[in-house]
Amino acid sequence: MCPLRSSLPPLGIALVALSLLAQTSCAQNRKATAKTIPSASGLSGKVFAGYQGWYRTPTDGSGLGWEHYETYEEDFKPSEVGIDFWPDVSELTDTEKFATQFKQADGSTAYVFSSQNETTVDRHFKWMADYGIDGIFLQRFAHDVLEGGHHQWELLQPSNNKMVEYVKKGAHAHDRAYSIMYDLTSIRHGEMPMIMDDWRGLCDRLELLSDPHYLHEDGKPLVAIWGVGFSDNRKYTLDEVATLIDFFKNDPDYGGCSVMLGVPTYWRTLKKDATSDPKFHDVIRSADAILPWTVGRFGGSKKALQRGIDYVSPDQQWCQQNGVHYMPLAFPGFSWGNRYKHQNAKYDHIPREGGQFLWNQALAAKRAGADTLYIAMFDEMDEGTQIFKATNDVPVGESPFLSYAPHATDYYLRLTGAIGRLLRDEIPASKEIPEEL
Repeated sequence: MCPLRSSLPPLGIALVALSLLAQTSCAQNRKATAKTIPSASGLSGKVFAGYQGWYRTPTDGSGLGWEHYETYEEDFKPSEVGIDFWPDVSELTDTEKFATQFKQADGSTAYVFSSQNETTVDRHFKWMADYGIDGIFLQRFAHDVLEGGHHQWELLQPSNNKMVEYVKKGAHAHDRAYSIMYDLTSIRHGEMPMIMDDWRGLCDRLELLSDPHYLHEDGKPLVAIWGVGFSDNRKYTLDEVATLIDFFKNDPDYGGCSVMLGVPTYWRTLKKDATSDPKFHDVIRSADAILPWTVGRFGGSKKALQRGIDYVSPDQQWCQQNGVHYMPLAFPGFSWGNRYKHQNAKYDHIPREGGQFLWNQALAAKRAGADTLYIAMFDEMDEGTQIFKATNDVPVGESPFLSYAPHATDYYLRLTGAIGRLLRDEIPASKEIPEEL
């Protein structure tokens, strides 16, 4: 392992010089990237999922209490809950299960999982391998890497840095790919250098740049930057994003990467959720790939097919003309009624239609010429977009929960695997969901 950049002790000029030489050697070693595994060798023909990894419990050792199970009032109890689905914990070992105040129909305790558990994260990667999902983009929220955030290496208790370690181990154990996706939400003007420092720390400690399981595009490690070009009141500028892109691409020690941008739905027309600044298109052209964010923007399987004609196809054409790899997004449905019940949020806001809504988005992308797809998300029960195993035997009582019934708990994992085969022309591009998933 390379020495830590933040741990140089004040032991004199000679020792500092030796440490700097060692870091230079590490930087040179990172240039010699090992041959990537098939799942990590480019976006084309692959299906990936977003991975939040943000669920925590009061007894998992993280010190964070209930995280992302709770409401915005910090409650997780019957009538006060932040998820609309309930995870399937039937395969989990006793050490992976955490008791709640919720009860099953037979009066027994209802359990959940924690993302802070290495065995559980490994299990998730096993599911990816079992069902033909090529890998994940690990969401890394930029405001957490700033001073005092959960990502700070100096924290003594387990933090979200553990997630990167667990994800890397899971990817290695099951030959899956992983990539870091920095979410810029909530950062302020002048804070991009802290993200650069975080990337340096990850590379020093986990040797991402030479990891054959780290996702590559065009033969280079792929870093994603989410939250570029939105029209809402963000504090960072397009110029700052351009500087961050330049760092990932050209830094002599920590660069040499491909870059993917997470952009608004209407990025091409510079309308609605996108900035009207034409400079935005120049920033996109400087990247290698884009991921337009469409979660919750529309609903219904019929609209999904029409959307492919109206938006996905012209988006794909623009990207081809400008040398940018286009990665459309598909999501299985949307619901956050429990989390926002006090605001009268609609329960089951975008129904899953037995998987047809997700399938039609994938079909529209395929017909538009896309060769890869991002599924949002692997594990996000907060917005009801998860594809991992959710139970049909939900807790009973004051809080309502959705389920996959009448389908099995692994239905959306199987469907996502079929989408990968669709992208690779291994199954026909039919409107009907394949009978054999």
